[in-house]
Amino acid sequence: MERKTFKTFGLFASAALITAFSACQNKDAKTTETKKTDSTTAVSASEKIVFVNSDSLLTKYDYYKDLKVKFEGKSKNAQADMQARGQAFQREVAQYQQTAGTLAADVRKATEERLARKQQELQTYQQNAGGALQNEQAAENEKLYDKVATYLKGYAKEKGYKMVLTYSKGNSAILFADESLDVTSEVIKGLNADYTKK
Repeated sequence: MERKTFKTFGLFASAALITAFSACQNKDAKTTETKKTDSTTAVSASEKIVFVNSDSLLTKYDYYKDLKVKFEGKSKNAQADMQARGQAFQREVAQYQQTAGTLAADVRKATEERLARKQQELQTYQQNAGGALQNEQAAENEKLYDKVATYLKGYAKEKGYKMVLTYSKGNSAILFADESLDVTSEVIKGLNADYTKK
Protein backbone atom coordinates (compact mmCIF):
# COMPACT_ATOMS: atom_id res chain seq x y z
CA MET A 1 0.00 0.00 0.00
CA GLU A 2 1.43 3.39 -0.99
CA ARG A 3 2.14 5.98 1.65
CA LYS A 4 1.26 9.53 0.69
CA THR A 5 3.40 12.29 2.11
CA PHE A 6 1.76 15.56 3.02
CA LYS A 7 3.42 18.73 1.74
CA THR A 8 4.62 21.31 4.23
CA PHE A 9 3.52 24.90 4.12
CA GLY A 10 6.92 26.40 3.26
CA LEU A 11 7.11 25.28 -0.37
CA PHE A 12 4.11 27.14 -1.68
CA ALA A 13 4.15 30.09 0.70
CA SER A 14 7.36 31.34 -0.90
CA ALA A 15 5.66 31.40 -4.31
CA ALA A 16 2.68 33.23 -2.80
CA LEU A 17 4.88 35.96 -1.38
CA ILE A 18 6.65 36.43 -4.68
CA THR A 19 3.26 36.75 -6.36
CA ALA A 20 2.09 39.16 -3.68
CA PHE A 21 5.05 41.44 -4.25
CA SER A 22 4.56 41.30 -8.00
CA ALA A 23 0.89 42.19 -7.58
CA CYS A 24 1.91 45.41 -5.86
CA GLN A 25 3.94 46.59 -8.83
CA ASN A 26 2.61 49.48 -10.91
CA LYS A 27 2.45 48.05 -14.42
CA ASP A 28 2.41 51.52 -16.00
CA ALA A 29 5.66 52.58 -14.32
CA LYS A 30 8.60 53.03 -16.66
CA THR A 31 11.57 50.75 -16.16
CA THR A 32 14.40 52.61 -14.48
CA GLU A 33 18.00 51.57 -14.36
CA THR A 34 19.14 51.08 -10.78
CA LYS A 35 22.24 53.14 -10.03
CA LYS A 36 24.89 52.07 -7.57
CA THR A 37 25.58 54.48 -4.72
CA ASP A 38 28.27 54.49 -2.07
CA SER A 39 25.72 55.00 0.70
CA THR A 40 23.32 52.44 2.20
CA THR A 41 21.13 55.05 3.87
CA ALA A 42 17.34 54.84 3.88
CA VAL A 43 15.52 55.29 0.59
CA SER A 44 14.68 58.91 -0.12
CA ALA A 45 11.21 60.03 -1.20
CA SER A 46 12.54 60.71 -4.70
CA GLU A 47 13.23 56.98 -5.22
CA LYS A 48 10.18 55.40 -6.82
CA ILE A 49 11.28 51.76 -7.00
CA VAL A 50 12.23 49.62 -3.99
CA PHE A 51 12.52 45.90 -3.34
CA VAL A 52 11.84 43.37 -0.62
CA ASN A 53 13.83 40.19 -0.04
CA SER A 54 11.17 37.46 0.10
CA ASP A 55 13.61 34.94 1.64
CA SER A 56 14.13 37.23 4.64
CA LEU A 57 10.44 37.98 4.83
CA LEU A 58 9.62 34.27 5.09
CA THR A 59 12.06 33.75 7.94
CA LYS A 60 11.11 36.89 9.90
CA TYR A 61 7.38 37.43 9.37
CA ASP A 62 5.69 36.16 12.54
CA TYR A 63 2.39 35.33 10.80
CA TYR A 64 4.18 33.08 8.32
CA LYS A 65 6.24 31.45 11.09
CA ASP A 66 3.04 30.66 13.02
CA LEU A 67 1.42 29.19 9.91
CA LYS A 68 4.47 27.06 9.22
CA VAL A 69 4.42 25.61 12.76
CA LYS A 70 0.66 25.01 12.50
CA PHE A 71 0.86 23.10 9.22
CA GLU A 72 3.96 21.16 10.16
CA GLY A 73 1.99 19.92 13.19
CA LYS A 74 -1.06 19.08 11.09
CA SER A 75 1.07 17.27 8.52
CA LYS A 76 2.84 15.29 11.22
CA ASN A 77 -0.48 14.32 12.82
CA ALA A 78 -1.93 13.30 9.44
CA GLN A 79 1.11 11.14 8.69
CA ALA A 80 0.92 9.49 12.14
CA ASP A 81 -2.80 8.81 11.64
CA MET A 82 -2.22 7.24 8.23
CA GLN A 83 0.68 5.18 9.53
CA ALA A 84 -1.46 3.83 12.41
CA ARG A 85 -4.32 2.98 10.06
CA GLY A 86 -1.95 1.34 7.59
CA GLN A 87 -0.26 -0.74 10.27
CA ALA A 88 -3.63 -1.90 11.64
CA PHE A 89 -4.65 -2.97 8.14
CA GLN A 90 -1.36 -4.80 7.59
CA ARG A 91 -1.83 -6.68 10.86
CA GLU A 92 -5.29 -7.73 9.73
CA VAL A 93 -3.92 -8.95 6.39
CA ALA A 94 -1.11 -10.86 8.12
CA GLN A 95 -3.57 -12.49 10.48
CA TYR A 96 -5.74 -13.56 7.56
CA GLN A 97 -2.72 -14.97 5.70
CA GLN A 98 -1.81 -17.10 8.71
CA THR A 99 -5.28 -18.64 8.92
CA ALA A 100 -6.23 -18.68 5.22
CA GLY A 101 -5.25 -22.32 4.77
CA THR A 102 -7.66 -23.47 7.47
CA LEU A 103 -10.67 -21.49 6.21
CA ALA A 104 -13.44 -22.74 3.97
CA ALA A 105 -13.36 -21.40 0.39
CA ASP A 106 -16.45 -19.21 0.83
CA VAL A 107 -15.08 -17.71 4.09
CA ARG A 108 -11.72 -17.09 2.41
CA LYS A 109 -13.42 -15.37 -0.52
CA ALA A 110 -15.59 -13.19 1.74
CA THR A 111 -12.57 -12.21 3.88
CA GLU A 112 -10.49 -11.30 0.82
CA GLU A 113 -13.32 -9.17 -0.56
CA ARG A 114 -13.70 -7.43 2.81
CA LEU A 115 -9.95 -6.75 2.99
CA ALA A 116 -9.94 -5.42 -0.58
CA ARG A 117 -12.80 -3.03 0.29
CA LYS A 118 -10.99 -1.97 3.43
CA GLN A 119 -7.81 -1.27 1.47
CA GLN A 120 -9.79 0.82 -1.03
CA GLU A 121 -11.46 2.73 1.82
CA LEU A 122 -8.06 3.37 3.39
CA GLN A 123 -6.67 4.72 0.12
CA THR A 124 -9.75 6.94 -0.35
CA TYR A 125 -9.42 8.23 3.22
CA GLN A 126 -5.75 8.97 2.62
CA GLN A 127 -6.50 10.92 -0.57
CA ASN A 128 -9.34 12.86 1.07
CA ALA A 129 -7.24 13.70 4.14
CA GLY A 130 -4.36 14.88 1.94
CA GLY A 131 -6.74 16.91 -0.23
CA ALA A 132 -8.38 18.53 2.81
CA LEU A 133 -4.99 19.53 4.20
CA GLN A 134 -3.90 20.96 0.86
CA ASN A 135 -7.17 22.92 0.55
CA GLU A 136 -6.68 24.34 4.04
CA GLN A 137 -3.10 25.28 3.16
CA ALA A 138 -4.30 26.96 -0.04
CA ALA A 139 -6.86 29.00 1.92
CA GLU A 140 -4.23 30.09 4.44
CA ASN A 141 -1.84 30.83 1.58
CA GLU A 142 -4.47 33.14 0.09
CA LYS A 143 -4.77 34.95 3.43
CA LEU A 144 -0.97 35.31 3.56
CA TYR A 145 -0.98 36.72 0.03
CA ASP A 146 -3.76 39.19 0.91
CA LYS A 147 -2.02 40.36 4.09
CA VAL A 148 1.29 41.02 2.34
CA ALA A 149 -0.29 42.59 -0.77
CA THR A 150 -2.58 44.86 1.28
CA TYR A 151 0.26 45.98 3.51
CA LEU A 152 2.61 46.66 0.58
CA LYS A 153 -0.05 48.62 -1.28
CA GLY A 154 -0.55 50.93 1.70
CA TYR A 155 3.18 51.08 2.43
CA ALA A 156 4.03 52.07 -1.17
CA LYS A 157 1.30 54.71 -1.22
CA GLU A 158 2.46 56.20 2.10
CA LYS A 159 6.11 56.33 0.97
CA GLY A 160 5.37 57.49 -2.58
CA TYR A 161 6.86 54.40 -4.25
CA LYS A 162 5.63 53.51 -7.71
CA MET A 163 6.90 49.94 -7.68
CA VAL A 164 7.82 47.31 -5.08
CA LEU A 165 9.90 44.50 -6.53
CA THR A 166 10.74 41.20 -4.92
CA TYR A 167 14.13 39.59 -4.65
CA SER A 168 14.70 35.91 -3.92
CA LYS A 169 18.10 34.28 -4.24
CA GLY A 170 18.22 32.10 -7.34
CA ASN A 171 14.71 33.12 -8.43
CA SER A 172 14.67 36.80 -9.24
CA ALA A 173 14.58 39.14 -12.19
CA ILE A 174 16.74 41.58 -10.22
CA LEU A 175 20.40 41.01 -11.01
CA PHE A 176 21.61 44.00 -9.03
CA ALA A 177 20.05 46.68 -6.87
CA ASP A 178 21.65 49.16 -4.53
CA GLU A 179 21.22 48.15 -0.89
CA SER A 180 19.63 51.50 -0.13
CA LEU A 181 16.60 50.35 -2.14
CA ASP A 182 16.09 47.32 0.14
CA VAL A 183 13.10 48.04 2.39
CA THR A 184 12.76 44.46 3.70
CA SER A 185 13.47 45.25 7.36
CA GLU A 186 10.99 48.11 7.40
CA VAL A 187 8.30 45.99 5.72
CA ILE A 188 8.86 43.07 8.12
CA LYS A 189 8.67 45.43 11.09
CA GLY A 190 5.37 46.86 9.82
CA LEU A 191 3.87 43.45 9.00
CA ASN A 192 4.81 42.07 12.41
CA ALA A 193 3.39 45.16 14.14
CA ASP A 194 0.08 44.69 12.28
CA TYR A 195 0.03 40.97 13.12
CA THR A 196 0.74 41.61 16.82
CA LYS A 197 -2.23 44.04 17.01
CA LYS A 198 -4.56 41.29 15.80
